Amino acid sequence: MGAPLRYLADRWVQERWGTGFPWGTLAVNVAGSGLLGLLAGAPVEGGAAALAGVGFCGALTTYSTFGYETVRLAEEGFGGRALANVLLSTGAGLGAAGLGSAVGRLF
Repeated sequence: MGAPLRYLADRWVQERWGTGFPWGTLAVNVAGSGLLGLLAGAPVEGGAAALAGVGFCGALTTYSTFGYETVRLAEEGFGGRALANVLLSTGAGLGAAGLGSAVGRLF
């Protein structure tokens, strides 16, 4: 379910924000990082944790697309956007994972 949701979310974001910056990939990666952090912090064990974490979150997020889009931006002369993508994706992803983990520990 994660991969089709990633595709639909990416298209939805691109329709609203345009294609000059990989906002869709950023959005799904940050959302997936937050959800994975939540699962890591919550008392979810065994098969359910693996299915939700590795299965759903793994299919929802996409490091390969993040890498490709960053290189494409740099190759097309948008080095500032490429750097912004790296910084935003890394910072927001780590922040979302940390916040998700903190919220998960409340359960």
